[in-house]
Amino acid sequence: MKLYRTPQGALVEHEASFHPVPAISWDELLASPDLLQRARMAVNEPAIDFDTNTALAPVVDQEVWAAGVTYFRSRDARIEESKDAGGGTFYDRVYSAARPELFFKASGRRVVGPNAAVRIRSDARWSVPEPELTLFINPQGEIAGYTIGNDMSSRDIEGENPLYLPQAKVYDGSCAIGPCILLAEAPIPRTTTIQIEIIRGGKAVFAGTTTLAELKREPQELADFLFRENSFPEGAFLMTGTGIVPGDDFTLASGDITNIRIEGIGQLSNHVA
Repeated sequence: MKLYRTPQGALVEHEASFHPVPAISWDELLASPDLLQRARMAVNEPAIDFDTNTALAPVVDQEVWAAGVTYFRSRDARIEESKDAGGGTFYDRVYSAARPELFFKASGRRVVGPNAAVRIRSDARWSVPEPELTLFINPQGEIAGYTIGNDMSSRDIEGENPLYLPQAKVYDGSCAIGPCILLAEAPIPRTTTIQIEIIRGGKAVFAGTTTLAELKREPQELADFLFRENSFPEGAFLMTGTGIVPGDDFTLASGDITNIRIEGIGQLSNHVA
């Protein structure tokens, strides 16, 4: 069962039909402790037509956070990019540490949705998309759903000095989420595949695939650390890290299209402004 945010309000997709959720704001809906039950009840509403290409980012006032160095491939990439700055060992140590790396990614107003423009920083020379399973965590700290995230990153800025991470990660157009929230009727399987394809001039210039089996930390573990000393009255989104990193000779360019697919959720497509 999937939940969409649309210009007309919230919709539930069930067995390829779409049903409106009775009038309630998006933030109130996501904050509901009975979110899944509300979605199930909405299936009793008359079905309506809906073009999923018109879906909005499923974020309003929720904060978006991210976890780093949760895949072995990401660990290697971060070590390599920061070796000249003396920060390489930090990433090796955090990969195996008890405490994960968590950082703030975006406020709700900075998040772009499906088919919208993501951006590369004008002062960066090496920028990549990072396809990530993204958790929706309710105010009680429970994983209530899953979506797709694109954690746009400026690798040269991050590699210059690990303390520049916020500038490499947080800027206008650096975070895309969508197209929906797959409601958590059960934990998402570890066999779930994550894929990305980058299109330039009508041709694929990069493609990669991984599975959640490569994710070192359990999703609930990451959620628990985020909620240890933080409260989120409207819930929060948490990107769980990437296991797909383009080679060091690749950087995004204006006009590129990123297509990120996660099995069971759908596809998040964006173009680079």
